[in-house]
Amino acid sequence: GQMQARRALEIAAAGGHHLLMIGPPGVGKSMLAARLPGILPPLDEAARIEVARIYSVAGEPRSPLAADPPFRAPHHTASDAALIGGGAAPRPGEASLAHEGVLFLDELAEFSPRVLETLRQPLETGEVRIARAAMSVRFPARFQLVAAMNPCPCGYLGHPSRPCRCGPAQIRRYRARVSGPLLDRMDLRIFVSPVDREELVRMQPGEPSATVRARVAEARARQIARQGVPNARLAPAMLKKVAAMAPEAVKLLEQAQARLALSARAVHRIVRVARTIADLEGEPGIGARQMAEALALRGELD
Repeated sequence: GQMQARRALEIAAAGGHHLLMIGPPGVGKSMLAARLPGILPPLDEAARIEVARIYSVAGEPRSPLAADPPFRAPHHTASDAALIGGGAAPRPGEASLAHEGVLFLDELAEFSPRVLETLRQPLETGEVRIARAAMSVRFPARFQLVAAMNPCPCGYLGHPSRPCRCGPAQIRRYRARVSGPLLDRMDLRIFVSPVDREELVRMQPGEPSATVRARVAEARARQIARQGVPNARLAPAMLKKVAAMAPEAVKLLEQAQARLALSARAVHRIVRVARTIADLEGEPGIGARQMAEALALRGELD
């Protein structure tokens, strides 16, 4: 079940892309997020050592031999200091403890908007700066953000069998708790729907994680060999060089940009995702099929 969500998870893992899942309670959003570290490539030696140093500063020993990417899932009541770090003697927060791994924010709209806004700096720069009167400290914080949220306060907007009890104003206020700039930074935005009973009965076993992990590792290796960083970290200038697009793909993107009034940041993120899809498929450039899928995976949050 949840084929689109599993596909989005694979693409997110292959390119290091941020992912937002929206859906009613009980559809498996948290379970999907928890599976992501199992298909991510292992950390290289430099990353293992850097992550171990961060954990040591935080008082949470971690072996420099541990190759599994960190997975952090702070509660929605977390303070800004818990999330990005702080204290009289500054210590790393969850954002830094997720460095080179995954920061999972469940119930995204339940977090304090002020706390969420503190993530904008590390999402752009890959580090956290904490200023004190006597010192200024920088902690690495280049993480992959995965978030999950309900579509409305009651959780059942658009549910096939359970009615939503929320009014339009309630829904607008709930969604406004997550700012537009933060939503704009989510490369993949998907809606996770309930799996109906008949499909559950007919469901065949999915691919083993090892099979998916092998595809992800191969796609990631292509990216590192080509440009030295995962696709999600491509600067716009480098993106132009490595993301050649077929005329049909350019036309699709231009149509979407005109119809949806996409920002330049959103366009760059869509092209990065399309580049990752092409890497998963072993294609040298971005065709119409890859662009169409990248656009479909950036759902509009209206």
